[in-house]
Amino acid sequence: MRKVLIANRGEIAVRIARACRDAGLTSVAVYADPDRDALHTTTADEAHALHGTTPADTYLNTDKILAIATRTGADAIHPGYGFLAENADFAHAVTTTGLTWIGPPPTAITTLGDKIQARHIAHKVGAPLTPGTPDPVTDPDQALAFARHHGLPIAIKAAHGGGGRGLKVARTLEEIPAQFDSAVREATAAFGRGECFVERYLDRPRHVETQCLADTHGTVVVVSTRDCTLQRRHQKLVEEAPAPHLTPAQDRLLRDASKAILREAGYTGAGTCEFLIGQDGTVSFLEVNTRLQVEHPVTEEITGIDLVTEMLRIADGHPLGYDDPAPRGHSIEFRINAEDPGRDFLPAPGTITTLTLPGGPGIRVDTGYQTGDTVPPAFDSLIAKLVVTGATRTQALARARRALTELHVGGMPTATPFHQAVLTDP
Repeated sequence: MRKVLIANRGEIAVRIARACRDAGLTSVAVYADPDRDALHTTTADEAHALHGTTPADTYLNTDKILAIATRTGADAIHPGYGFLAENADFAHAVTTTGLTWIGPPPTAITTLGDKIQARHIAHKVGAPLTPGTPDPVTDPDQALAFARHHGLPIAIKAAHGGGGRGLKVARTLEEIPAQFDSAVREATAAFGRGECFVERYLDRPRHVETQCLADTHGTVVVVSTRDCTLQRRHQKLVEEAPAPHLTPAQDRLLRDASKAILREAGYTGAGTCEFLIGQDGTVSFLEVNTRLQVEHPVTEEITGIDLVTEMLRIADGHPLGYDDPAPRGHSIEFRINAEDPGRDFLPAPGTITTLTLPGGPGIRVDTGYQTGDTVPPAFDSLIAKLVVTGATRTQALARARRALTELHVGGMPTATPFHQAVLTDP
């Protein structure tokens, strides 16, 4: 592997280009028309136009991306996260073209991307699961029957997809038919498939995950745990590692279950197993994200392991050569989105008039923007990720309060005031 095309934009494309440079590999950026002068196009060794303004015309256009890979002599493709990262058909097209896919096998993407199949695997290996239907339900009556047998509340969830789309919670029997119909409509609109399954809903759970790496030699490692409970509309806003408040037994259960699930699925590369932990300590497998996560930097900061570089090494056939690393310190990531917290986090695209980034001990900022850049409405609202690390969680929180006061993004509202309010709330 010598030349990597990065099929993405923004901060993750910058992140991958830097990892390629560190590994001695040439990087190729691609860009939509609004991203012509974006930071990722200058960070990579070369950049090529996708000629379009929408995701469908550009970063989701597999034909254009593969054509650029062929034209530039790239021998590998890294999808980053979002866009085509969990598209098994694209992964298959990359490999059949003779290129290296820097990600899990297409079969693993397909299997684990289907929440019903993922639950079957979790059940087979003995991973913790809340009660749920073994297969999709076909009508509201089946959801009602499940609720009468297992109790309320229930979650009606899209079998294909994620990010909170196609997820509806019913707290009474009366609202199940309407919530079922709503979940099916939303799943069909978002993912093209309306199949939904039902499971018991854990009220106000903690959202905990394991960052995993699996090589082609049979080794699966849990690099760290993370807590991603603080979300809006089922989208993460703040993440930290290691996950606080886990008992030793819960930590071991998460690690063992994650490794068993990935081994059973024939997984290689970077992936994240997500779990819910109820207020009574109940642990339940949620899903597997078959890609690099937005919040991966907090794991890197407490382990010293460069996850993107490890993805490159795994794709090139190298063994990991280590077991679960011991965490050192505590790290918290704050997503700085172009969103208005005062208006229910509505997207607020615009031009960045000023961008002042914090510094000092334990401060890392991953961004794909500079002063004068425009956050386009057609793409993700993430401007930057502020990652703060300390020897302890207390120190990390203190540094975060200081860093957020130093951070300034002019020209649009951002999530920064929300983060500051969270840190000052007793």
